[in-house]
Amino acid sequence: MDKLKAMATFVAIADHGGLSAAARAENMSLPTVVRVLAGLEEKLGVRLINRSTRRIALTDEGRRYLESCRDLLQAVEEAEMSLRDEGQDLRGPIVITAPVLFGQMYVAPAVTRFARRYPKVRCTVSLSDHMRNLLEERIDLGIRIGLLEDSSLIAQQIGKVRRVVVASPEYLAQVGPPAHPRHLPGASCIAFSAAAQSWWSFDDQGRTISLPVQGNLEFSHVACAIDACLAGAGFGMFFSYQIADHIKAGRLLPVLEDFEPPQRPISIVYPHAHLMPARTHALINWLKDDITPLLKAASKSLEL
Repeated sequence: MDKLKAMATFVAIADHGGLSAAARAENMSLPTVVRVLAGLEEKLGVRLINRSTRRIALTDEGRRYLESCRDLLQAVEEAEMSLRDEGQDLRGPIVITAPVLFGQMYVAPAVTRFARRYPKVRCTVSLSDHMRNLLEERIDLGIRIGLLEDSSLIAQQIGKVRRVVVASPEYLAQVGPPAHPRHLPGASCIAFSAAAQSWWSFDDQGRTISLPVQGNLEFSHVACAIDACLAGAGFGMFFSYQIADHIKAGRLLPVLEDFEPPQRPISIVYPHAHLMPARTHALINWLKDDITPLLKAASKSLEL
């Protein structure tokens, strides 16, 4: 058995939701796909997929093995790609999406430097605080903050961020710092509509608590919400990278740090690694090398 080919077929079955769909996507016959899966299960000595329903369902062993397959196939692809990339004249289009403020602060500068280094690559950066469908919109790369809900995407983590509640010194002088998240509903809280922040989540001794917050200001862009917080309009909950400079300068003060929820990962995501163009692979490595040190430095400066 070609173990790597069998693993790739298993990943295709999981990604496409069925054996027939995987056969069409991989240009294989259905009997071949069935035979490869059966041989893989026999070799491993476990059932990977339950076939009792019209749509396949992974077993617990199948879900664990799928993650391992993705990691191994990605490592093989990257090893081969690194050899193909050497001395290659990169050219062609790349489309990347990212959250607005993170894109402005980190992604756009990094892509600009990449475009200067590879002038024959045409880069399109689309910034949006709404989730974009990479496959449907034909986007090559995306930056996601938080846990991934779409298991068909491949993710490479480049950092982590906190969710921090802050307020201006002037506002805190008026209302005082809250001792517990349950004190927030009575205060003015600034909402960022794209993040659905009418409820804020916290960690209370290992237990997640979500509380409704209210205020008379809501913005569709996080930068406006930060400006309102700086102006003393109330409390705001932001990612740490968004307000790091304001905290260091004393313009905003963090509160409720003992109740912060777990840090969220920042990841580069893309639909698949199979036959990825050299330019896309090069940009992934460029973003990792460029952005990861900046995030680490920001975390260190805030004592994360």
